[in-house]
Amino acid sequence: MSTHTTPLYLGLMSGTSVDAIDAALVALEPTPEVISARSYPLEDALRRRIRNLGAASPLDEVASLDAELGEAFAEAALRLLREAACPAERVAAIGSHGQTAWHSPNTVPPYTLQIGDPNIIAERTGITVVADFRRRDMACGGQGAPLVPAFHAAVFRRSKEDCAVLNLGGIANITLLPAADDLPVTGYDTGPANTLLDRWINAKLGQSYDADGAWAASGTCLPTLLERLLADDYFARPAPKSTGPEHFSLEWLLRHLDGTEAPQDVQATLLELTAHSVADAIKAARPRPVRLLVCGGGAHNTHLLKRIAAALPGVAVETTAAHGIDPDYVEACAFAWLAARTLAGKAGSLPEVTGAERAAVLGGVYYAQHR
Repeated sequence: MSTHTTPLYLGLMSGTSVDAIDAALVALEPTPEVISARSYPLEDALRRRIRNLGAASPLDEVASLDAELGEAFAEAALRLLREAACPAERVAAIGSHGQTAWHSPNTVPPYTLQIGDPNIIAERTGITVVADFRRRDMACGGQGAPLVPAFHAAVFRRSKEDCAVLNLGGIANITLLPAADDLPVTGYDTGPANTLLDRWINAKLGQSYDADGAWAASGTCLPTLLERLLADDYFARPAPKSTGPEHFSLEWLLRHLDGTEAPQDVQATLLELTAHSVADAIKAARPRPVRLLVCGGGAHNTHLLKRIAAALPGVAVETTAAHGIDPDYVEACAFAWLAARTLAGKAGSLPEVTGAERAAVLGGVYYAQHR
């Protein structure tokens, strides 16, 4: 256990890959430091139900999953505290992102929904919870995503070089960190990362993910298919923008296939789709980054990182581990940091990223009831 005497914060995150709950215990002063972190896999049945959520899902299914995920998030927090030998009293707050059930920033009205009832988390842990971060930014006219760029700026921004942070979760998003203080931090979702790769290998091989990108590496990219995928309007849309598996779904992919493609070639093409869309975003950035810090589950896909690096000559591609934070837990740390911002009454969003009219204090606070 850490010897830190300052309050600790605990971040909880389940992303669009829907594979696990990431939990990180973090000391924020004098600089963010991960005290302990773990990933707790979601049960297969629960994972399948989450992935099956859609616009037509019955209300009772959404409400039931909200409660069940609340219990799962609470248990993840409690397990981490037990394993870190950290009493709950040391934790000032839990920042829980929840599980995105649906994200629709471009409809009228725009809306987003994250489930994993924070009331249950607060009650089970006895710790104050900050949750529902995205909707306040959306109420301010923003996309509600991505929200982690403010944390990236606080932790990874350097005065000596222009760099970028790339999160490869279900969706890929970038944060552009100019060296010059007078230039704003910007960022946006570039397109799919793991969501289509995971869905395709699961549909064809029954595997939950493509370890090291080995199956994709065994195939050959199909240029015509890649061109059709990259022709999607999302890629040409200017920032600010955000997306999710609601758009880049397995059904979206199937509409572009003619049924003659070898499955491994489709996987290879999907990997190139991620590499190309990320590289295009980095090349378009001004000033152009000279270093790319990668985090998220896709940071373990060695073939994908090689293809991104090949598409970005002159850009150093490395994971955030080289800068002090395990790539698996950057987002969980970010929501711990955002929870602290909220409790301090400080804004957590960047209007230059989300397109909101102003920066906002994010989320709702669910106070612990001490008995």
